[in-house]
Amino acid sequence: MIDFHTHVFPPELIDRRQDLIGRDATFASLFANPKARMASAGDLLKAMADDGVTISVVMGIGWTDHGLARESNDYIVESVRRSGGRLVGFAGVNPAWGERAAREADRCARSGLRGIGELHPDTQGFDLGVHGTMAPLMEAVRQHRLIVTTHSSEPVGHSYPGKGRTRPDLLWRLSQGFPDVTLVCAHWGGGLPFYALMPEVAEGLRNVYFDTAASPYLYSPAVYPTVASLVGPDRILFGSDYPLLSAGRTLQGLIESGLSNAERESITRGNARKLLTSSSQPAKSAEGGLQGSLL
Repeated sequence: MIDFHTHVFPPELIDRRQDLIGRDATFASLFANPKARMASAGDLLKAMADDGVTISVVMGIGWTDHGLARESNDYIVESVRRSGGRLVGFAGVNPAWGERAAREADRCARSGLRGIGELHPDTQGFDLGVHGTMAPLMEAVRQHRLIVTTHSSEPVGHSYPGKGRTRPDLLWRLSQGFPDVTLVCAHWGGGLPFYALMPEVAEGLRNVYFDTAASPYLYSPAVYPTVASLVGPDRILFGSDYPLLSAGRTLQGLIESGLSNAERESITRGNARKLLTSSSQPAKSAEGGLQGSLL
């Protein structure tokens, strides 16, 4: 099983939690509540063993503070290197930084990270639909064949920490502005797959995937067969949003969904495997060899 959406933090940042709330807007929006869970890479690896997860994509958050982003990204790079192929890393950057965002993406890609994310446009202060804002980062993404994961929110329904204005219309504009970039819309894309009933939307989402992160907090298990019928089960990526939720709890909804064994296999492993192996290739390590992979 591959979990395509998890978050880890350096232990020293976890220990400095209260200081970070006043320093970074995204961190404050997600972790001001002392009950909000934080986890290190070690915590994640233990949880993976408990839940039968073989590989996890690890991300930071949509940092607003450049120094914290670099510190988190360096920790993800090192955690990936130490994981024996069990972790795949995505870099936290802010497109609002312009060329500095592109340089950080380039640095992280050359250190072995395979994607960008999770973007948090609301707290990071940028608009996914503004081409000029996204262009410098997307050029680095193209150069290194990276995957981009962005936070997504529903235009209706209950409120929760992190819900914002990154709705289907903005995700659609991003996908159309950079149609050659592989885009993963977290949290079912805030409902974007439902618009695939429109032929032009279905055609325009050919390079867009949707992860299941936090699904038990958002939808009934019927979301799995519904989205599968609209965009295909090959466009759904299993993601837990650990440590918010465990992979085991998220998996239960998929099991209850009524999808076939083959469809569940695609969602929990096959789609992620194809996506990760066809996109960015692992960078060379300091020793000159390719980093290990269980893909």
